[in-house]
Amino acid sequence: MKDLLPEVTTQLNEVLRGLRFFVPELYLTALFILVLVTDLLFGKRSAKLCRAVATGGMMIVIVQVISQKLSFNANDTARFFSGMLLLHHTGIVFKLIIDVLALVLLFYFAWDKKLASHKKGLSDLYTIVIGSVLGLHLMTMAVNFLSIYLAIEMVSIASYLLAAYRTDNAKSTEAGLKYVLFGAAASAVMLYGISLVYAFCGSLDIFSREMQAGLIQVNPVSVSFALTLILLGIGFKLSLVPAHFYVPDVYEGAATPVTAYLSTLPKIAAFALLINFITPFITSSGMYINWAGLNFRLVLSAVGIATMVVGNFAAVWQNSVKRMLAYSGIAHTGFALMAVVTFSGQGLTALTYYLLVYGLANIAALMLANYFENNEGITNISDYKGLGFKYPLASVAFVIILISLTGIPISAGFIGKVVVFSAMYGVYQQTHDIWLMGMLITGAITTVVGLFYYIKIPLNLFLKRVEITPNENLQSRNLVIFSSVVALLLIIFGLIPDKLINLL
Repeated sequence: MKDLLPEVTTQLNEVLRGLRFFVPELYLTALFILVLVTDLLFGKRSAKLCRAVATGGMMIVIVQVISQKLSFNANDTARFFSGMLLLHHTGIVFKLIIDVLALVLLFYFAWDKKLASHKKGLSDLYTIVIGSVLGLHLMTMAVNFLSIYLAIEMVSIASYLLAAYRTDNAKSTEAGLKYVLFGAAASAVMLYGISLVYAFCGSLDIFSREMQAGLIQVNPVSVSFALTLILLGIGFKLSLVPAHFYVPDVYEGAATPVTAYLSTLPKIAAFALLINFITPFITSSGMYINWAGLNFRLVLSAVGIATMVVGNFAAVWQNSVKRMLAYSGIAHTGFALMAVVTFSGQGLTALTYYLLVYGLANIAALMLANYFENNEGITNISDYKGLGFKYPLASVAFVIILISLTGIPISAGFIGKVVVFSAMYGVYQQTHDIWLMGMLITGAITTVVGLFYYIKIPLNLFLKRVEITPNENLQSRNLVIFSSVVALLLIIFGLIPDKLINLL
């Protein structure tokens, strides 16, 4: 017992030293408990109170993350909790984007009348989302396979609960079941890959010397197989090909605000996790390390090309708005992967800008789809005929947001694509890697393809007139107001991109 006391004291001191880097997460933990207790004390009547507590708490968390960002220089890093977590400037930016979008979603849940009128109420939903945001924070910092797996599972469990939240809806139940089944399979595959890596090197720390020393002595094919399994697990959260099959059905079946959550926050955190995972296998010059047994640039480039092609061309054939946005989300993920495979600081900056702009635009697009569904009971693109003259503000905002998602000039989406292309081409000039050129060409072609399915909505809204009747009982005006603000921001960000990029 006496021999253990010094070790315990050392571990406790290390934990206490690490708490100063964990302040936003401590606030999130306290907020999760507070929202949960509020729900338990006041029951179904606590929805408004839980919403006030959750939104107020998230604002405080955002302030803490901003404070953390200001205290960290671009090259500062901090390892804490026995090396389980790594804090750096890029990770803090990812956390800030996640928190801002989470705050928007907390407001959005109450704006969906169908979800708000559900017999379970919304108080449980706020609790789940706050808990998931804590898991998303951990994903951005995890650098040990144990912390990586726990963070992913924390977010996955919350996502399963959200997808199946509307228990009175058969599609929602089916979406939850499909998500659980695919998620369990992806989790098992990833866990098997982690167990192989641990067997090879006897360490779970991806930055440890034991990891490198162990993997370099193992057959490269075996190491490649193990790392590929882990990448498949991360690819599931990113909905990369071939781990994308669940996306359209789950996004269509879940409540629209939940779809907005699933299509943005977990993906952004998964990109941060992917960057942490591949960093130890990248040299300072940006090239992959051969001892890893896996050419990460080749694999990620091939996956990115396949994801852009599948996502964009599948979206062209969709008539359901949510399924179209689901496939386009897959395509956007493949495009964002271009910034990752640059393995450069410029690529990371482009990635954070692109994900912020995409997140705002995608949430606003789903809000407007929700608005039309609430007021007209429509879910298909072909049913939007003539509605541009019935709902002019919502329709104009929808067009601007779709312009940004397409990447047409003057919008923030266009600037996002330009900075990603610029980062990719800059690295290609140095390396002349054929896979980078392949991604550049694919990205350019599929951006044009994206115009063919995004333009369907404006075409039906304004160019296909039908007899329409006025609707005196408009619902969810907040959706239009917020979406209009986002549309305006996307134009402003497109005009002054340097200001936003410098902030990131």
